[in-house]
Amino acid sequence: MRKTAAVYTDRRFQTSDAKTAHGLVRGPSRFDVVALLDASGAGCDAGELLDGQRRGIPTFADLDAMLGALPQRPDCFVIGVATSGGVLPPEMRPPILAAIQAGMDVVNGLHEFLADDPAIVAAAARAGVQLIDIRRPRPRKELHFWNGTIRTVRAPRIAVLGTDCALGKRTTCHTLVDACARHGMRAAIVYTGQTGWLQGIEHGFVLDSTPNDFVSGELEHAIVRCDLELTPDVILLEGQSALRNPSGPCGAELLLSGEAKGTILVHAPARHCFEDQEHLGNVIPPITEEIALLGYYGTRVLGLALNHHLLPAAQRLSASAQLQRDTGLPAVYPLLEGADALVPAIRAFVEEHRR
Repeated sequence: MRKTAAVYTDRRFQTSDAKTAHGLVRGPSRFDVVALLDASGAGCDAGELLDGQRRGIPTFADLDAMLGALPQRPDCFVIGVATSGGVLPPEMRPPILAAIQAGMDVVNGLHEFLADDPAIVAAAARAGVQLIDIRRPRPRKELHFWNGTIRTVRAPRIAVLGTDCALGKRTTCHTLVDACARHGMRAAIVYTGQTGWLQGIEHGFVLDSTPNDFVSGELEHAIVRCDLELTPDVILLEGQSALRNPSGPCGAELLLSGEAKGTILVHAPARHCFEDQEHLGNVIPPITEEIALLGYYGTRVLGLALNHHLLPAAQRLSASAQLQRDTGLPAVYPLLEGADALVPAIRAFVEEHRR
C-alpha cells in the first residue's frame, strides 16, 4: 500500500511557489494525498482551489486542525513548495517540528536539507521518524558519466522545454502521455526535478542537485533504463527553467546529451518577463527566436503547449491563433483542452525516426 501524506504549503498553495503541491494534488503521486495544509485555503477542496476540479483532498489551516479531523494520522508530511533558491522559509520550520513530534516522516524537496538542522535531526531521532531530503546529492561513486550509450536507445526523444521556468513542463509531459495513449502510442517520461520523483515517475534524476560533470551521464543513464525497461514508442524529457533564463539557463543537456531531436515548447502568452525578474527588465525573447535557436541545437519544434495563466479567457483563442500563424505550429492549452492536437506531429516524428 502507498503511504498516506499531508502536503504542506503554509499560505502559498495558490502561488507558483507551490508547483510541487500542485503536481501532487493533480497527480500522479507516489503517496496517497489525504490533506493539504494551507491557511489561506482552509475548508476548501485542494483540487477546487487549484483548478476548480474537486479531488477529495480537504484543506486545513494547520496541523492540529488536520489531526483533529482525519480518522488516521498521515504517514508523511510533504513540504509542497519550491522556493527561489530552495530555501526553507523560517515560518515553515515550527510546523515541520510539530509534524515530526506527531510521528510523521518529513519529505523535503528543497535545497536546504532538514538533515543538516541539528534541532530537526534531534526531534526526528526522538520521534523515530525519517527525514527524506530528495535533493541531497548521491555519492559520486553512484553517479554516471556520459559515455555514448544513448546511441543504443531505440525510442526517439522529445524534450519538453519552456521559454521560462514555472510554466508547466512536467504537467505538459503528463498531458502528452495521456493524449498519446488515447491515440495508441506509448509515451514515457524521464523526470529531471524533485516533483517527478514525488509523483512516482519511474525513471529520471534531480538535475539541479547533481554535480555538473554528471548531469549528462545521469540523463543518459535514465533514458537508457527507460528505453530498456518500458520499451515506449517515444520518451519525453522533462525540461527545467529555460535556455535563456539568466537565473538558471538549462535545457541544452536534453538536446545534446539526450539527443532529443524533437521538442514541445511550453510558453505563456501573457508573461512578458522571466519569472521574478520584472524589476530587472529581463524580457522573454520572442518565441520565433527561441524556435530558431532550438534549430541550431539540432532539434525541431513539433508544437506549442500554452500556459493560460493571467491570460483573460476572451483572449485565449486569439492568442493561440496568432502563435500558430507566427510559427506554423499547432498550439494547445494542455490544462484546458488536453494535448490531442499535438499527437499527429508526434506520431509523424516517431515514424520518421523509424525510417
